[in-house]
Amino acid sequence: MESIELQQFSQRLPKIELHAHLSGSIRRQTLHEIWLTKKLKDPGFPLEDPMEVIPANGFNDIAAFFTLFSKYIYLLCNDVDAVTFSTYAVLKEFDEDGVVHLELRTTPRDFSETGMTKEDYVKTVLKTIETYEQSTKSTMKTTLILSIDRRDSPEKAQQCLDLALRYKDRGVVGMDLCGDPWKGDIHSFRGIFAEAKAAGLKITLHFAEAAETSSDDELFTLLSYQPDRLGHVIHISDAVKREISSKKIPLELCISCNIQVKMHPDVKCHGDHHFGEWWKEKTCPLVICTDDVGVFFSTCSNEYYIVAKNFGLSKKELWELSFGAIEAVFGDEARKEMLREAFLTWKINEGL
Repeated sequence: MESIELQQFSQRLPKIELHAHLSGSIRRQTLHEIWLTKKLKDPGFPLEDPMEVIPANGFNDIAAFFTLFSKYIYLLCNDVDAVTFSTYAVLKEFDEDGVVHLELRTTPRDFSETGMTKEDYVKTVLKTIETYEQSTKSTMKTTLILSIDRRDSPEKAQQCLDLALRYKDRGVVGMDLCGDPWKGDIHSFRGIFAEAKAAGLKITLHFAEAAETSSDDELFTLLSYQPDRLGHVIHISDAVKREISSKKIPLELCISCNIQVKMHPDVKCHGDHHFGEWWKEKTCPLVICTDDVGVFFSTCSNEYYIVAKNFGLSKKELWELSFGAIEAVFGDEARKEMLREAFLTWKINEGL
């Protein structure tokens, strides 16, 4: 299959994106426009132009990647106008890329410099999703996952859960554990995730991102939270892999970002990614995700193209991969059935 034909097919393919960080999905150009607005209002605005801060070819250093958020993006997108503008732009870009179901994830924060509270932030994101869906008549459905940062105190984690429960009927569908994998104590969040699970929220966890914090003790502790999905799943022992496989936990695999920031020393190129191993074994549902398209510059369509090109998937197999993600969606059976019907209709129309 010719590369151009495969790229075009990947673009047309209906896709489900389940691991996309809102702040990490904001494009350099969008951040630049926010920066210009702030600079016009206040010539003394201290942040540099994001076109200078974010490399044109994306990040290839994981330490610099995490610093980008704490030292820059959170300081730039710190008011209602900036959050509204950036969220709308992110939704538009996923929509134009052929994503039909999107689950954005984000960590609520208080912004003392502007007075925007955690709740203001969540309400703004949800309102923007609602506005986008109504104003564009888009068929893309978007829901929200609230993320606890590994560095959070139990009190902050509880605040995040409280917001998730408060806005459960407005579009919040689950909870996530994310953040710098070298920081924090994951054992302190056991009660939070138990409460979330009991309240009917779904759970996804960043899992085994860094070798130094991927001991069996840590990973089996995370598995004890009864996650509905796991993200990344890079550094795992055979025992952990057997446990994941036995439970058939859906995996959110983010290929480009794992390769670009060298999250595994033995994985040098896309074809070395552990997707190939899981795809061959077919023990767990797999979902191809972008993680941070604004930082790594690889769209959902491009991730599917990368998979097909490097692991030899046919058009039909690419469709099956995307179709299989439906079962991992944090939604009710009616939503899943709607997606199945749409995917099957597309398959017939495509002549697969």
